[in-house]
Amino acid sequence: MQQFKDTFKHKGRRRQLIMELAQMGIADERILNAFDAIPRHFFLDLAFDEQAYTNMAFQIGSNQTISHPYTVAFQTQLLEIERGMKVLEIGTGSGFQSAVLCQLGAKVYSIERHQPLHLKAKQVLAHFKFYPSLFFGDGYKGNRVYAPYDRIIVTCGAPEIPSVLIEQLKPGGIMVIPVGEGSEQKMLRIQKNESCQIDTQEFGTFKFVPMLERTVKTQSKN
Repeated sequence: MQQFKDTFKHKGRRRQLIMELAQMGIADERILNAFDAIPRHFFLDLAFDEQAYTNMAFQIGSNQTISHPYTVAFQTQLLEIERGMKVLEIGTGSGFQSAVLCQLGAKVYSIERHQPLHLKAKQVLAHFKFYPSLFFGDGYKGNRVYAPYDRIIVTCGAPEIPSVLIEQLKPGGIMVIPVGEGSEQKMLRIQKNESCQIDTQEFGTFKFVPMLERTVKTQSKN
């Protein structure tokens, strides 16, 4: 496990990134403050330390990536998080998105299908004294045990909108999900009204690793 050091150089680069995110349209000050409070380089291998605050994605193992900072901020802004909301995250990955949600005061339930990433994210998040409910399992199925959720965020490209996730979304809730086969996806915000009718809005094109279905009999929290 790497030793966590947050130097003045890191903090300066982080503030430059935050200014860039604001210029790109991230207007929610709470999200920008969360990016300031959570050193992104803690979630990356030391080899990427110098580039941690550039607006780039990086490999984190298991053929997965940590998303561009803008993508994380943009998806979070679309969610319209309020303190105390229950949020289901599909694809824990490095744990950075989970950390941002925790910093905003959400109650986070996150599923990761790659066990090495699941275990590493748990360690890094504990450093911040964030303790979301982390599960090793098939995110395609969501997590019925803690449903319904106020918000659902999917951090991998889905070929279609999983109906099971719509079912687990609370009436009045919002799901943000990149949808599309191939190398690019459309970012969708799906709102479920009190009558359980669905309204879908599209917010541009992004690139995510694919959402892969895998048979996992039970989801384990460890």
